[in-house]
Amino acid sequence: MNLEAIHQLLLDQPLVALFAIIASGLLLGSITIKGINLGSSGVLFTALLAGHLGYSIPGGIGTLGLVLFVYCVGIGAGGRFFASVAREGATLAKLALVIVTTGGAITWAGAKLLDLPADLATGIFAGALTSTPALAAATEGLKDAASGVSIGYGIAYPFGLIGVVLFVQLLPRVLKHDLDKIAAKHEVMDNKDERVVTVLVEVTNQNLFGKKIAEAGINNLNACQVSRTFKQGQLVPLSYNDEFSQGQLLLLVGLSKQITIAIDTLGHRSNRHLLKDVENERQNLLVTEHKIAGKTIRELAALKQYGVVITRITRSGLTFVPNTTTVIETHDSLTTVGRTEDLKVFAKAIGHRSTAIDSTDLLSLSVGLTLGIVAGLIPIGLPGSTPITLGLAGGPLLVALLLGHFGKVGRIVGHIPRPTRLLLQDLGLVFFLANAGVAGGVSLMATVQQYGITLFGLGMLVSLVPLILAWPLARKLFKLDPLQALGGICGGMTSTPALGAITAKTDSQVPVINYVSAYPVALIVMILITKILIGLLL
Repeated sequence: MNLEAIHQLLLDQPLVALFAIIASGLLLGSITIKGINLGSSGVLFTALLAGHLGYSIPGGIGTLGLVLFVYCVGIGAGGRFFASVAREGATLAKLALVIVTTGGAITWAGAKLLDLPADLATGIFAGALTSTPALAAATEGLKDAASGVSIGYGIAYPFGLIGVVLFVQLLPRVLKHDLDKIAAKHEVMDNKDERVVTVLVEVTNQNLFGKKIAEAGINNLNACQVSRTFKQGQLVPLSYNDEFSQGQLLLLVGLSKQITIAIDTLGHRSNRHLLKDVENERQNLLVTEHKIAGKTIRELAALKQYGVVITRITRSGLTFVPNTTTVIETHDSLTTVGRTEDLKVFAKAIGHRSTAIDSTDLLSLSVGLTLGIVAGLIPIGLPGSTPITLGLAGGPLLVALLLGHFGKVGRIVGHIPRPTRLLLQDLGLVFFLANAGVAGGVSLMATVQQYGITLFGLGMLVSLVPLILAWPLARKLFKLDPLQALGGICGGMTSTPALGAITAKTDSQVPVINYVSAYPVALIVMILITKILIGLLL
């Protein structure tokens, strides 16, 4: 088949064109240069070209993609969004608010100065902050007048992507911050080895003999837990009343550095090889009970109250060993060790359901989407004012945030297993990007010719000014150290590639924790600012 035949096929078959655009865009997005790639946003650029060449895709694809995408984003962020605002993440929430609001203000001022239309300006705002949810909100909010949104996004996105990555890489060098020394102060994890390991330890410290293991302070060490003890010829789960004794064998779970400290405290490493009943005495349990969320490991007192030990927590795809101050969140997966009957009691207390981890409740998904779409259609307004609606971006997002936060409302389950959620989210995103790009590609060249290089200049300003402002605020006003500030700025800019650039320089978990706290707030505020920009610029 020659090029002319392929061209004609794409013109005649919109469905073929859709998946060709997606495939070529993902291929473009996978190209990595100096650790930076476009990812899923590559679809937007191939779609812009396709629209310019006259290709079309099936109708309704963009709407379907938008609804799926924002709903899955809300479900993923819901469990952390309200917690980020209410608890220790409040400082980072303020930082995210400053970053996004500054970007919005610069966008508004630039649009007024350059006389840019609302669609082009909001697209630049979304692209400069690398926010596809903001892109979705702008496209949906402007409806038929949204052709310039994807153009603005495509122009500003490279500055948002590359600018943040360079900022977090170069700033510590310029200011001569030693990230490894800062990470060591946090004592979060070992700078050389962050693998979770299990070690058999023989107790020889006489000062511990006769003391309860659960109350001896070993679990206060960051990222270290005593999970089992040797009794009657086998390793069995630790119980609350177990005490230290001469020559006692304990199984420790933790990170390498903390394990070393614990070994020195207890005695010495044992070379014995002992079997443990992993199948019946260790389970991954999902937290869905809202009363449990927000408690620390110390407050939960799982060993004292339920006879079990929480050895690992998996949250947002990241697995770590908790300490007594770790806060439990809804939809955390807890790796728990205990006797079979105790595990059952604990599972019931935290709201675990055996099917909740790996299965998707299609009924709940369908009802949630329906409620979200309906919520987006309801007019909201004060007497004497023009009613507004949340639209297909805001309605599903609001419902998903609430379901993600509460976990379950009536018979509607707000949890979607992470692999399924990410698949639906990415599928919805590429559908939406393909539609937005094709629609914007029609007027791509005319727009660039009309406004010229000023569009690129505005995109650069919207990306860089919030960064330059956020750093001194984070350090001086919010009293964050460099690692915390860098992680929070990445979250405020919703820049995962920039976070990757930081974690490539240090093994510390601090930037990741701060990113996770700031990201959900920035995500929601970007959508709200997008709606405000539309109202101000129309």
